[in-house]
Amino acid sequence: MNSLAKVPVTVVTGFLGSGKTTLIQHLLANAGGKKLAVLVNEFGSEGVDGEILKSCADANCPEENIVELANGCICCTVADDFIPTMEQLLARPVRPDHILIETSGLALPKPLLKAFDWPEIRSRITVDGVIALADAEAVAAGRFAPDPAAVEAQRAADENLDHETPLSEVFEDQIACADIVLLTKADLAGATGIEAAKAAITAEMPRRVPMLPVTDGAIDARVILGLGAAAENDLAARPSHHDGEEEHEHDDFASVVIDLPEVSNVDALVASIQRLAREQNVLRAKGYIAVAGKPMRLLLQAVGERVRHQFDKPWAAGVRQSKLVVIGEHGDIDEAAIRSGLGLSGSGI
Repeated sequence: MNSLAKVPVTVVTGFLGSGKTTLIQHLLANAGGKKLAVLVNEFGSEGVDGEILKSCADANCPEENIVELANGCICCTVADDFIPTMEQLLARPVRPDHILIETSGLALPKPLLKAFDWPEIRSRITVDGVIALADAEAVAAGRFAPDPAAVEAQRAADENLDHETPLSEVFEDQIACADIVLLTKADLAGATGIEAAKAAITAEMPRRVPMLPVTDGAIDARVILGLGAAAENDLAARPSHHDGEEEHEHDDFASVVIDLPEVSNVDALVASIQRLAREQNVLRAKGYIAVAGKPMRLLLQAVGERVRHQFDKPWAAGVRQSKLVVIGEHGDIDEAAIRSGLGLSGSGI
């Protein structure tokens, strides 16, 4: 790459558990010879997604090119975290050919795009494209409006009532900023679910963009990298619920990190997490679990009641400690209730 050319940056956004890390894992494994760097932002202090991606490091994307920003939403910490981190990546002895940014599931992409106009970096990087991921099965089921018919009835009865939930606003801002929308977990949604998700997203989009079904993050990198969108110069076409605001907050959401003892019954743990989703409205849970008699750590990820888990690699020496990050709306995160729900006040797991 010409040293004067701007480094293209792809912003990967999407709601909690939509499959962003899985997509980036696929891109790292199928980089086509490009030298990549990854900036991964997480909501909460435990960097689970960054740890997953570091396990995929290779010659084209060495571990030092995978940088985590934890315990702070990237769109709220531009000056303190994002700009210095981008400067560090650009100062690497071997400059990356392409940078991937995985935002947290709660991040609003537009404030991040505005940051690309900061003097320190604007002449050196450009937003090649914004890729928004949407869980096709969830969108088809209308989970971002718990009762759409009731909401519509309220809107008709009171035009001054604000019906938007924090979750729906985040989702709508993410897809409104996109150059391409990937409908993830297409295998779970099926053809009917995919069409329903497309219809729901089209109704919210300010402009037409491609929508592509994806399973397990498998998509040709040439489809989503190299778009040349220069999105930082096209902000007017990407409306946000927060346009006109000086700043925004994420006080609607909270996270807590739960230390767990060694688990002997994985099925019981899964059932407990599913119960937390139903009874305490937990949106997302993720972490590494120590399972009795197993040298490998168990990677567990949950979106609502959908829980997936797999053994990924052995524990590092002296680090065998289960930790679970739990995310939900602020009023639903009660650490004592969550600990009780996980059986930590008794036996259970």
